Amino acid sequence: MKKSVVCSLFTAAALFAGSDEVERLKTQMHQQQQMIEKLLHRVDELENRNKKTQEQELNIRIETSGSRSASFAQQAFLPDIALIANMAAVGRNVGNEVYENYKIPGFIGNPGEIPFNPKRGFNLNYGELEISSTVDPYFDVAAALHIEKEGLHIGELFVTTRALPYNLRLKAGKFKSEFGRINPKHQHAWNFSSIPLVFESFFGPGGLGDEGVQIQWNLPTENYWMAGFEAMQGGNGRSFGNTDTNNLFIGYLKSSYDITDTNTLLAGVTYMHGKNPAGNTDIVGADLTLKSFFGSYSALTWQNELLWRDKDGTGKQAGLYSELIYDYNQNWAGGIRYDTLFKNIGNEPDDLERYMVMMQYKPFEFSKLRLQYTYDRSKWIDGERKDIHEILLGLTIEAGAHGAHAF
Repeated sequence: MKKSVVCSLFTAAALFAGSDEVERLKTQMHQQQQMIEKLLHRVDELENRNKKTQEQELNIRIETSGSRSASFAQQAFLPDIALIANMAAVGRNVGNEVYENYKIPGFIGNPGEIPFNPKRGFNLNYGELEISSTVDPYFDVAAALHIEKEGLHIGELFVTTRALPYNLRLKAGKFKSEFGRINPKHQHAWNFSSIPLVFESFFGPGGLGDEGVQIQWNLPTENYWMAGFEAMQGGNGRSFGNTDTNNLFIGYLKSSYDITDTNTLLAGVTYMHGKNPAGNTDIVGADLTLKSFFGSYSALTWQNELLWRDKDGTGKQAGLYSELIYDYNQNWAGGIRYDTLFKNIGNEPDDLERYMVMMQYKPFEFSKLRLQYTYDRSKWIDGERKDIHEILLGLTIEAGAHGAHAF
């Protein structure tokens, strides 16, 4: 290209100049060509030097990533932010003021605040702001902030380690306990609008979450085995509540086993020990889940959890739930759930039951509509058992960068 331009200019000049002028132009053209070649050579040198410098900086960053003196590109770890909104229209055969004062004999004397779908008619249950980010080579941080009329409420706020040896992970802050299957999940990730009766009775409608520390260890085995231990403050008043010092300790073991290429069995056991104002509380739990896959988006999940509690000042109680969920495809799912509190204290009833059926449509991964019917025989109103019928149409929206839910 450069030679063609030079030749063209020289030819044009030669047509309009004499022999002396031609020689002078030839000399000038030759000098300019040499200058251009020197400049191009200099540009190539600078480009190669810049490339080599970048490669050296990258190698230094990789080699020293475990040191505080490492060059750390903080701008590469901008936080993921998501906004979750949950709302529902509810029809119920019990008025709002009456429903707010239900009792579950032997378990719940007064429900207190009902956070999810308390009213007949329209309910804006919550907005949830989720923020998570890698902080540095050592820590991740995550928060779930509940947006309420009074302001923001901290649902979870914790840090987790990134690089502990021996497959260990440490968490500290306020978080939901990771025992079992349903407790670690937020309400928008449940398969039904309400937490199972036994979880509501033992821990409240949001499950068990508290300030504390957690350590988990993934065992170096062929199949998945994870052991976890948590020390928490014990502020949950349903089962504990003596918070003069941290008083709640939780240990659990989780495993999964692939029966076939399309069938997976998940199981876990849990033990909790804490204190309540009358003495000690011990809770034992077990969970069993069977998942069968029929395609990329089609699966059948049978999930079960049982909890047994021995609480000083109350006595021995137990309950379980069993739910069957069929994901037909990427958009449609349906399911049924059975709840029961089958062991109670004294002369209190031990046939406290609830039945649910739901159908769910997901236009896309981050939105879902759920139609649910509930028949509830667990609640007493004005001293008598009240059969409660409820129809719910719920909408959940998840906008922004939102992490995947547990398998």
